Amino acid sequence: MINAIDPNQLLTQMRAAQSQASQQMNVTPPNVNQAGEGVSFSGLMKSAVDQVNETQQMSGKLKTAFEMGDPNVSLADAMIASQKATVAFQATVQVRNKLIAAYEEVMRMSV
Repeated sequence: MINAIDPNQLLTQMRAAQSQASQQMNVTPPNVNQAGEGVSFSGLMKSAVDQVNETQQMSGKLKTAFEMGDPNVSLADAMIASQKATVAFQATVQVRNKLIAAYEEVMRMSV
């Protein structure tokens, strides 16, 4: 039997995700020097890639748990985590593509 998605539960989960995202936005990134010197670009990129990796690993764990019949994991949870991981990965690839294009443009400039 297919379980229907409860709109109230979905709305609650979306609000929780929104509040979690807004809390993460208010946290000072670990790459900012306390002296106010700026942000380390390589540290920022590593942090972003690590977050994407963590999202993908969590998605894999939820998929496996659902496939193994864990009653605490619903299909909706597994699919939402999978979509989050896909979007995060695609965004990272697009940032990489833009960085490569910018690098190539700088290399074509005459000195």
